[in-house]
Amino acid sequence: MTFILDDYDFQLPKELIASQPLERRDAAKMMLVDRGLRHFDDAFFSELPNILTAGDVVVINNTRVFPARLFGTIPTGARVEIFLVEENNDKTWNALAKPTRRLRPGKIVDFGSGLSAEVIEKNPDSSITIRFNRAEELFEILEEIGRTPLPPYIKRPADVPDRDRERYQTVYAKYRGSIAAPTAGLHFTPKVLDALRQNGIDLIEITLHVGYGTFEPVRVDDIRFHRVKPERYSLTSVSAATLNAAKSDQRRIIAVGTTTTRALETNLRNFGKFTAISELADLTILPGHEFSAVDGLLTNFHLPKSSLLILVSAFAGREFIMKAYAHAVQQGYRFYSYGDCMLIT
Repeated sequence: MTFILDDYDFQLPKELIASQPLERRDAAKMMLVDRGLRHFDDAFFSELPNILTAGDVVVINNTRVFPARLFGTIPTGARVEIFLVEENNDKTWNALAKPTRRLRPGKIVDFGSGLSAEVIEKNPDSSITIRFNRAEELFEILEEIGRTPLPPYIKRPADVPDRDRERYQTVYAKYRGSIAAPTAGLHFTPKVLDALRQNGIDLIEITLHVGYGTFEPVRVDDIRFHRVKPERYSLTSVSAATLNAAKSDQRRIIAVGTTTTRALETNLRNFGKFTAISELADLTILPGHEFSAVDGLLTNFHLPKSSLLILVSAFAGREFIMKAYAHAVQQGYRFYSYGDCMLIT
């Protein structure tokens, strides 16, 4: 195993970065990755119900993305962009901003619709802390004027309608709290979900609100010194009981996404069995981690040198995953949030 960040790098042609979703969610390609046989094959996501086995348990993350991206102006008339990252206990927010040089403490940003925010401080990590004038109504106003918080490699003009509002959201999204989608779940459709149930595959839900930690760049050469910021997750008693029964019966647990994987591994590590709770998933998964909660992982193709690629490599082996990624490039798979996926078992 290796802990050198550069060993998780790869070259990706720009044309393979998916900037738009497919017309049909379940039309995505899906690479089948067998860890035991060290073999991979090509399929389509729509085939998933017939690829999995009756008795398997598929775990999905039902978090809902909120419109966390705002455009506003400061008193000089200059335009600024604010990306909400995390709400603090005192109703202030930590946010990323462009350009930060214009946003000194005391500066007021006007977003329209009666919403404004004061810059409270600049933080050491280059974020800012802001306080909204209408904190109690914030989420309602965001639904009106906020924009979908897309990754930076997906470019959208600020002055066009937000057409990503529906597609950058899973069809089973319920509970508001994420600033990024659990992208492996974007491929599911009601038809696929129904087919899974009809084929004897259990579907259970957890909630993990995806925060900045999930996609924060790894800034150290030795990945053992990187820590993924904690993110809140909830596991219900019904879901915990289903997972414990699956473990007892030696049935496979398939996690949809790295967020789900992190939550399940955290829960089993903390309690020894799956336990209903709402707590922080604080686990940073690195090479050498012994996976005890999940037996399979459905995941998209991730950015080079990202904590997500490191997690996937820890699950299936770095050299094997890098070969699979090379195959994906050769076969023209689409990468990142709106891209294709792999099923690792």
